[in-house]
Amino acid sequence: MGNVIILGSQWGDEGKGKIVDLFSERFDIVARYQGGHNAGHTVYIGERKYVLKLIPSGILRPGKKAVIGNGLVVDPAALLAEIETLESAGVDVKANLFISNRAHVLFPAHRMMEKMSEGRPGRISIGTTSRGIGPCYEDKTGRRGIRIADLLDRDFFRTQYDSVMQEKVEIARCLGIYEELDLVGIRAEYEAFADRVRPMVCDTALLLNQAIRAGKSVLFEGAQGTMLDIDHGTYPFVTSSSASAGGACTGTGVPPTGISGVIGVSKAYITRVGGGPFPTEALDNAGDVIRKRGSEFGAVTGRPRRCGWFDVPLLRYTAAINGFDSLAVTKLDVLDEFDQIPVCVAYRIEGRETAEMPATVREIEKIEPVYECLPGWGSPTFGLDSYDDLPARARRYLAFLESRTGIEVGCISTGPERNQTIVRAGSRFAKLVT
Repeated sequence: MGNVIILGSQWGDEGKGKIVDLFSERFDIVARYQGGHNAGHTVYIGERKYVLKLIPSGILRPGKKAVIGNGLVVDPAALLAEIETLESAGVDVKANLFISNRAHVLFPAHRMMEKMSEGRPGRISIGTTSRGIGPCYEDKTGRRGIRIADLLDRDFFRTQYDSVMQEKVEIARCLGIYEELDLVGIRAEYEAFADRVRPMVCDTALLLNQAIRAGKSVLFEGAQGTMLDIDHGTYPFVTSSSASAGGACTGTGVPPTGISGVIGVSKAYITRVGGGPFPTEALDNAGDVIRKRGSEFGAVTGRPRRCGWFDVPLLRYTAAINGFDSLAVTKLDVLDEFDQIPVCVAYRIEGRETAEMPATVREIEKIEPVYECLPGWGSPTFGLDSYDDLPARARRYLAFLESRTGIEVGCISTGPERNQTIVRAGSRFAKLVT
């Protein structure tokens, strides 16, 4: 087994949690490399539903190590609550979870700063989850952040915390925000958090690199999706971290030479949460049908997702950035009842046709999708686990996506359960994860 990255190829919510959970059985370690508790992975095992926010999906596999890498921002209260929920469900978390001592710590003041930023007059509202993720990454980049290692050093933590938090209160007051924060009480609370997480903290970059040298295999789990990447997404309607494949290296400390392959996860259609351009959004009844059939509501926030048709130029763009070896297509069954299924094959901008992704939101908002319509298959695919059992027109739809994107479809998900999955024999996907 090699070391493989699995990440979203669209705007997130593609079903990465299921794919990671399903194939983590073949790996020794599952490592998450970016984001915070604003990203949710939903995994179904039998009748039980698990919503994971910070902890990698691999934790659900007994005996597998799960790593929270240095690229994350960690709210200790959210992390400990997630651990308690999983352990109450019988998952052995503390013995198998490893937290980077270089990950950054998120505080209540970060949530205050985000609410202030989002609500400021004249500010473009990004539609964030208001969990403080962006401001915490701002502190990291501004070199004033507090890391897990700092949290565990009580004397240093107190000095650094008092300085950083007082600065935030003063900034808020200058902007007319007078939200009261019990800074002393919060500091004491975080000191108690430090004692609880301490046994799980280590140098995870060292752990991962030593494991790889010893012949162990690592599955890298991305959060959000490539189109929310801070550098390559629909800026400024993006997240605050590197959600693309490159983030796996910077967010864990494993070098590029340690990566064996990259798998993208894509829905058979496309969704988006929050603000920002969405060229193929279905604003008619079709969007409502997809939302209802696909249960398209946020795993963390419950917000309804915007729904639309598969976007080939977008997928070709994210494939180029990430170097996809194969694609896992999820929720094929959601399209079972459509007579016609539009697929965007090109963009038209002010009369000019292009297959390239524009750099600015202003240009993307001008896109008129160029569609080709494929016939629907009109029969259920839910739960099928053999490619040959798929309706001929469903196979034709997948073949069309392959030919237009240039990426093989090596895996198809036909439902939320682990066994509702098709892996195509002989595919690059199969070679990477089996």
